[in-house]
Amino acid sequence: MTERFAFSISATDGAARTGTIAMQRGEIRTPAFMPVGTAATVKAMKPADVRATGADIILGNTYHLMLRPGAERVAKLGGLHDFMGWDRPILTDSGGFQVMSLSELAKMSEEGVSFKSHLDGSKHMLTPERSMEIQRLLGADIVMAFDECTPFPATREQAEASMERSMRWAKRSREGFDAGGEHAARAALFGIQQGSMDKSLRQRSSDALREIGFDGYAIGGLAVGEGQDEMFRVLDFAVPMLPDESPHYLMGVGKPDDLVGAVERGIDMFDCVLPTRSGRTGQAFTADGPVNIKNARFGEDTGPLDPECGCPVCGRWSRAYLHHLIRSGEILGAMLMTEHNLFFYQSLMAGMREAIAAGSFTQFADDFRQRYRKEK
Repeated sequence: MTERFAFSISATDGAARTGTIAMQRGEIRTPAFMPVGTAATVKAMKPADVRATGADIILGNTYHLMLRPGAERVAKLGGLHDFMGWDRPILTDSGGFQVMSLSELAKMSEEGVSFKSHLDGSKHMLTPERSMEIQRLLGADIVMAFDECTPFPATREQAEASMERSMRWAKRSREGFDAGGEHAARAALFGIQQGSMDKSLRQRSSDALREIGFDGYAIGGLAVGEGQDEMFRVLDFAVPMLPDESPHYLMGVGKPDDLVGAVERGIDMFDCVLPTRSGRTGQAFTADGPVNIKNARFGEDTGPLDPECGCPVCGRWSRAYLHHLIRSGEILGAMLMTEHNLFFYQSLMAGMREAIAAGSFTQFADDFRQRYRKEK
């Protein structure tokens, strides 16, 4: 039987690294991008088609699934993997970010967060222990500790109080996860570094997480409006604070050039709704930058979205057809655009893995940035 969780680094190039996370449901090649399956589905995609783009793992959302259809119901129906038809690893977030961002009436205390559902107004309480229970019921392979995503901007005092609470919750998450019996014996738990943009707070957070002990370490509280330059500035000092021998996960990121810059700084895992959400609204990602397929100039363009792309969409359908589908609000438009975007993201990750293994990542990153331009 494959061991519960093992991370191995096969090559490095500067701070960039490539390797493998081995779990019972399969291997995850790193750097890895996780498509987001918020409500037990990667929107507009069938699971087999998500896998065909090159994805080794997807992300599920604790907050949304606890409200609908309910974690207990998912467990009764065989767990999230069987429910949605995805037989490879799934990472679930803790639910904390969505609670604070989607519920105007959320109230935070040392115990956790009480809130009203954005769906029907029903009252709920999410604590570190309940978050661990929900993720266990869902059957997640990688479980995220329950934390508070520090708002941006924040004063140092606010950031410090938020970080310290997250570290107390991290300890409770560890205890709650370890009490999970069979699930804890096959799943992994990741801690989340907080501290906003402050180096000393990030260091204290990292020290606390190391003392508790986790399988992997995420960097939270970024991609919240600070801009790419500031995000990279924080990553420059935040990533080296994490254990080298564990995966480094940058949550909620991001644009293609964000991914390249973060891998350059030692990040191994990413998730973001951007490729799927953008696809549904008519934006395609290409090596030469984003393309807004709704623009009138594509109405009679018989070329593919990206002439260099090897995805099924670029191999069969024209920009003119995709322009028509998106402008007409056809469901197929969202499906094809999403498929292309996920293929582009996974191809980018594969290219970075190959470049790191070949010792040519700096050249790869420079070439990518030189081509990648603003929206056309």
